[in-house]
Amino acid sequence: MVKSMTNIEILAPAGNYQSFLQAINNGADAVYLAGKSFGARASADNFTNGEIFALITEAHLLGVKVYVTVNTLIKDSEFDEAVAFVKELYMHDVDAIIVQDLGLMDYIINHFSDLDIHASTQVNVHSLEQAIFLKKLGVKRIILARETPLKTIKDICNKVDIE
Repeated sequence: MVKSMTNIEILAPAGNYQSFLQAINNGADAVYLAGKSFGARASADNFTNGEIFALITEAHLLGVKVYVTVNTLIKDSEFDEAVAFVKELYMHDVDAIIVQDLGLMDYIINHFSDLDIHASTQVNVHSLEQAIFLKKLGVKRIILARETPLKTIKDICNKVDIE
């Protein structure tokens, strides 16, 4: 049986600077946000790269983690740009990347081995087998599909040592 999680993380979305501040001022342990590219919420304001780097610095000064979404499927023509974005995030000490694309996920795991990968809800993980696969790949956390049955969630929690 896998050990149960004892520490709960309060994770809040930050779609703009005001929501970033509200999340931190109201006790969030971590925030997640998106850049101008590769975020599933393309209609949101999102942040420039420079703004993201400044937010990472600000959050870290306050003991708050920052996760950046790269949670779209990456076209072949976008791959180098996505990798460059991840590399910049890595160099600015982002705490984790929330990823959808399995090819990009594999690349990050093999080239930035100490960067935490969270499997986005867009990966549509809803089975024990998928969770085992992602754990073996090197994913640290899975954001399960919203429709995942409670029985399956319990099964994953009991059999896979992954957040």
